[in-house]
Amino acid sequence: MTAADPSAALPHVVIVGAGFAGISAARALRKAPVRVSLIDRRVYNTFQPLLYQVATGGLNPGDVTHFLRSLRVRQRNLDVIHEHLMEIDSTARSVRILDGQTLDYDYLILANGVTTAYHGTPGAKENSFAVYSRSQAIAIRDALFTRLERATQQGDRRRGLDVVVIGGGATGVEMAGALAELRDQGLEPAYPELEGNAFRITLLQRGDEILKPFAPRLRRYALAELRRRDVDLRLGTGVAEVRPDGVVLADGTVLASELTIWATGVAPHEEVRHWDLPLDAGDRIRVGADLQVEGLLGIFAAGDIAVAPQDLPQLAQPAIQGGAHIARQIRRLMAGKTTEPFEYRDRGQLAIIGRHAAVGELPGIANVPVLRRIPPLGRISLLQRPIALAGFTAWVAWLFVHITSLLGPRNKLTVMVGLLVRYGMRIYRTPVPIVGDVPAIRPSKAERVRRAAPAEPAG
Repeated sequence: MTAADPSAALPHVVIVGAGFAGISAARALRKAPVRVSLIDRRVYNTFQPLLYQVATGGLNPGDVTHFLRSLRVRQRNLDVIHEHLMEIDSTARSVRILDGQTLDYDYLILANGVTTAYHGTPGAKENSFAVYSRSQAIAIRDALFTRLERATQQGDRRRGLDVVVIGGGATGVEMAGALAELRDQGLEPAYPELEGNAFRITLLQRGDEILKPFAPRLRRYALAELRRRDVDLRLGTGVAEVRPDGVVLADGTVLASELTIWATGVAPHEEVRHWDLPLDAGDRIRVGADLQVEGLLGIFAAGDIAVAPQDLPQLAQPAIQGGAHIARQIRRLMAGKTTEPFEYRDRGQLAIIGRHAAVGELPGIANVPVLRRIPPLGRISLLQRPIALAGFTAWVAWLFVHITSLLGPRNKLTVMVGLLVRYGMRIYRTPVPIVGDVPAIRPSKAERVRRAAPAEPAG
C-alpha cells in the first residue's frame, strides 16, 4: 500500500492460513471497510477431505486445490501474501514473516491449521506416508504404482503388495475404502503377473471400534462394508514401530508392508510454540468463547489450531463457521460493540467407504436453521435427534456435500466427473485410475557404456 492509497487508512486484518477457517474469515470480510492480508506458505487452498482420492488415483491434484490469488477477482480488499509467519509481537501489534518483512495489524486471525502427529512412534515419520497435504497425497499415489510395478518383476505371483493403513478414524477408513475401490476397479485383471488381488489392504486401529464419533449402528455398518471389500481389520492393537518393510504391533507381531499410510492424529506446527501465545498441553492456542485469544485483544484463532471452551470438534464445519464468526466480531469491535460467544451449529458428519456405501449423521429436523424458528418444532424431542444415514442415501449426501463445498466452478465440475468415473454405474469396473509417476525404465550407465563401445574386429 502506498501513502496516497486511500485504503491504507483502513483497519488492517491479517489472516494467517488459507484453510477452511482462513478462507471463511477472508470472504466474510469482503464488504467490510478493512484491508485484508491473507498469508499462506502455499499459493493454493487445499480441500483436505478429498486428498485420499488423489492418493488413490481417483482425482487429479489440481481438482482439490484452488489458486489463492484468484480470490481477488471478487474481493478487491484482499491481498494474498505467499510467505511464512515467524513471529508475533502482540505489544507492537505486528507480525514478522520469513523474508524479514514486518506487517502491522489492527486485527490478527490465526488459522494456520495443524500437521500430522506421530505420537513418538519409532520409525513412523521416516517409514510411513502421511496424507495431510497435496504433496503427501501425490507421494502415496506415486509410491503405490511404483511398488505395484516392482511387484510384477519379482517373479513370485503370490507375493503381491501389502498396504497397511494406520488409523480407524474417518481419514483411515476412507483411505482403506478408496484403496479397495482402486484395487477392484480393474487393477486385478490389469496385473496378471500377480495372483489374486493386485494388493492386500490392512487397517489398524488402536481402539476396538472404527469411526468413534459416529453412532454404534453406523460403525457396525462401516466395519461390515470394509470386510465385504476384503479389507483386513486389526482392531484393539497399537503400533510399536514402523519399519521400511513392515509394521510392528504392540504385541510383537510384525505385519509385512511395502506401503504404510499414517492416518491417525494431528498436532500444531512446531513454530506455534515460539509465538508467545497461551497454549494448552497439546500446543493448541487457547481462546475464549468468542474465539479471541485469551488475554490478547484483537487476536483471534479458529480451526484445528484453536481450543475453545465449547470443546469444538476438529472438523471442517467448526473451522468454517469459526472463521465467519471472527469476521463478525471484528466488525462489532470496529463499531465499538462487545464481542459475542461463538455458537457452533452442528451440520453433521459423513464418511464414505466405497461405491454406494457411506455413513452419515445429520442434525435433526428441528435443528435446521429455518425450522428452528418455529417454536412447536423445538419442543418435539424426536425431531431434535440426529438423523443417521447409511448406504446409498449417505453416499449421495456425501457426493453433494463434498462437491458443493469446493472453491471454484472448475473444481466442482472436475471433481464431479472424477467421482462419477470412479463410482459410476457402467464404467466403475474399468481400470482408469490417474496413474502415479512411475520411474521410466532406462539402461544402466554400465549398459550404456557397453553399447557405446566399438565392436571388436572379427578374427
